[in-house]
Amino acid sequence: MASPMDFDQPPNSPVSSAPSFAIRPNNHNTTFLRSISTKEPSNFTEELTYSPLRLSTSVLPSNTYNSQPSTPRLSFTLNNNPTKSVDDHDFHHQTTYRCISSVLKKDGQILSVALYNGLVYTGSQANVIRVWKLPEFTECDHLKTRASMVVSLQVSNDMVYAAYADCKIRVWRRTWEGAIKHVRVATIPKVGSYVRSYISGRDKMMKHMGPISSLAINISDDILYSASLDKTVKVWRISDLKCIETIQAHNDPINAIVVGDDGVLYTASDDATVRVWRRNFCSGDRPHSLTVTLPAKCSPVKTLALTNDGGVLYGGCSDGYIHYWLKGWFSGQLQYGGALLGHTHAVMCLASIANYLVSGSADSTCRVWLREQQDCQHVCVAILQGHRGPIRCVTAFPGRVNEETDDGCTICTGSLDGVLKMWRVRRTSSSYKGKGSSQNVCEYFEMA
Repeated sequence: MASPMDFDQPPNSPVSSAPSFAIRPNNHNTTFLRSISTKEPSNFTEELTYSPLRLSTSVLPSNTYNSQPSTPRLSFTLNNNPTKSVDDHDFHHQTTYRCISSVLKKDGQILSVALYNGLVYTGSQANVIRVWKLPEFTECDHLKTRASMVVSLQVSNDMVYAAYADCKIRVWRRTWEGAIKHVRVATIPKVGSYVRSYISGRDKMMKHMGPISSLAINISDDILYSASLDKTVKVWRISDLKCIETIQAHNDPINAIVVGDDGVLYTASDDATVRVWRRNFCSGDRPHSLTVTLPAKCSPVKTLALTNDGGVLYGGCSDGYIHYWLKGWFSGQLQYGGALLGHTHAVMCLASIANYLVSGSADSTCRVWLREQQDCQHVCVAILQGHRGPIRCVTAFPGRVNEETDDGCTICTGSLDGVLKMWRVRRTSSSYKGKGSSQNVCEYFEMA
């Protein structure tokens, strides 16, 4: 059986030429203990008092945005006593949390998750995509195929795009006839296009030669992107599901892609770089051009996340670091902002929502980071513990289900232990006395 990732890589390991952990044979016969099945009662509480690290990193000058120091400079204050005085510029955060819901199915490892319009879609090693309805978090539909191992999911405009281990993408459409139902409408690439491209000797229409690792959608341009371990990104026109371009993006397997609202494409690879691509509509058959290459120390970049406004780009690496780049207000160029350190193993998934960044790791924990608006510093406000295997996928949305509020966010995590968990982060207030100052009010976070 294939294992979707390699999570045993030690910190600060050199760049490896081996394929990404997206899909790779399991030579270690690794097994994970499974969590108890399944839905937890609403009165269940698992509380933890936690004083997170306050991370501060240096920002390089704008003329060196495409380079960075070999090791990020980190400084932090750890305060385990809420009544103890800290510096005036430091905030003290306390966290108590519980898991809202936990579900275990006999589908094996959970590899992908997507959220759209009150529905959560989960893909696993099995040949089924399960659909969960919020806020009840009950299964309302499932999408079956002969192929197995759903490695990536994207949902947009009631269309579900699922990438499988057989290097193909299958497409479903949600119907609105009473109950929630999904109808399969296409498979990418189409059989006819595949045969014609093979006969003509053109590779534009052919499927990926390696497993697909990530999908991204640019709705404004009617584009679907698929990245693969074959080191290419294919560009599919959604209207007719034809491949219109193949980008030779990296020299090593591509692990993740993300696209901004402005149409800019970001690709992350095992070559320890993130590359930025822009689409030029007047460039014929090769409209995407490379604009900049962002190095990420010497560690393969496994996952990407972009803020809603496109102002901050995050890259999670196999050494446990999360590097981030800031877009300049005037130049529009990306400048290296620093690195977030907390995970002890590879960062395997990221999700950005509002001022939060959620990171899942092979260390079986999920961290919630708060990004401050003024100086873009990050504070780890919660560590979600409960999975018994590496966390492979994560998604989040603001507030509670069907309620966009300012008091926190809701998080869904999927793990290689086969368990799907739902968490709720709520922002409350606390106070302390700073050194040489009167009583100040700050915020802490509570899982509730």
